[in-house]
Amino acid sequence: MSCGDHPYPPCYSICCHPGQNAEKAKATIKRENPLVTTAILLPGQRPIEDYCCNRVFVWADDNGNVNRVPVIG
Repeated sequence: MSCGDHPYPPCYSICCHPGQNAEKAKATIKRENPLVTTAILLPGQRPIEDYCCNRVFVWADDNGNVNRVPVIG
């Protein structure tokens, strides 16, 4: 299994959709599930290679907005 294969299920919420603020998405994920670790990845950053089912990556653009649906990884 590789990072980016599975969207984070609760992220069907509008705050996690592309174009929304990444910090807000991170806070929403943390509020909805305090057991997960959330990391914002900016352009050029790569996710950690070891898969972890309680980690969520929020991909952001240069403006700090979500640019793809957050994924488990």
